[in-house]
Amino acid sequence: MPIHFPFVDYWWFYICFTVFVLAMLFIDLKVLHRKPHAISIRESIAWTAVCVVLALLFNVLLYFYSLNKFGDPVLAKQLSLEFLAGFVIEQALAIDNIFVFVVIFGFFGIKPIHQHRILFYGIMGALLFRAGFIAVGAALMKYDWVVIGAGVFLIITGAKVLFAPEKEPDPGANPIFKFVQKIIPTTAKTEGSRLFVRENGKLLATPLFVCLLVIEASDIIFALDSVPAIFALTKEPLIVYTSNIFAVLGLRSLFFVLAGIVHKFKYLKYGLGFILIFVGLKMTWLNKLYDGHFPISWSLGIIGLILGASVIASMFAEPDEPAKS
Repeated sequence: MPIHFPFVDYWWFYICFTVFVLAMLFIDLKVLHRKPHAISIRESIAWTAVCVVLALLFNVLLYFYSLNKFGDPVLAKQLSLEFLAGFVIEQALAIDNIFVFVVIFGFFGIKPIHQHRILFYGIMGALLFRAGFIAVGAALMKYDWVVIGAGVFLIITGAKVLFAPEKEPDPGANPIFKFVQKIIPTTAKTEGSRLFVRENGKLLATPLFVCLLVIEASDIIFALDSVPAIFALTKEPLIVYTSNIFAVLGLRSLFFVLAGIVHKFKYLKYGLGFILIFVGLKMTWLNKLYDGHFPISWSLGIIGLILGASVIASMFAEPDEPAKS
């Protein structure tokens, strides 16, 4: 299947889109949150809604641009649904990531007033890492053996989510945390939202900096699942990039919306496990059954059904105890 938005023709769009995202982040940090403060639920919901609306608006614009560019309403619908499915999957995986972030903040004793800034820098790093993953993925996904390998990896990851014993994340066992402790002088003290402090003329890393590195490392691990999962739905790097970045852009505000109630989504992890297995099967088997591309409308419906069932099941289940911070 040909690429409809090749990088050589749309490099200008990648630049403009990235500048737009950076501008949004700048406004968020320097205007809306110039003074560090604990983020309220109302504020978080508002920013989350803004991010979702922007993603949906982009989806509409993508449809009409594709319709005008290619003159094919079926293709335009296909491309817009691919973006929507990628965005939905990334948002679903983000909910599972939020639980890990809650544990990491609790482990390092990061107060709510400083969590917004840590997540801001974390998302800046995520944009860079995701762009790299997607660029490499776009080059490698041209080879069938890579597609099959990525599909098998997703199936194994999904099965692990479903059947492996559930363990509490341990940020202290993170290799990045251990590495930082060995090579960078650190202090247990925090001074506002500063990442480094100077004590007796010596520059020391604060717990906020170490926490940031662990979150960045966690995001890289998350990307190993999410990026191949979106490539299972579309071969368009532009759609993979935009759907992924829109979801990451809203991850910070979504964290503050769900941090206190994420423990109530008891069966969501099983839904995510089934979704990863489904997209893995799509890459290794289902696409071949449908002349190289399993219908995207069916994919979106299956993903929505699995997510809806896991959320509804969680609502009627007795919630787990929230993670202590």
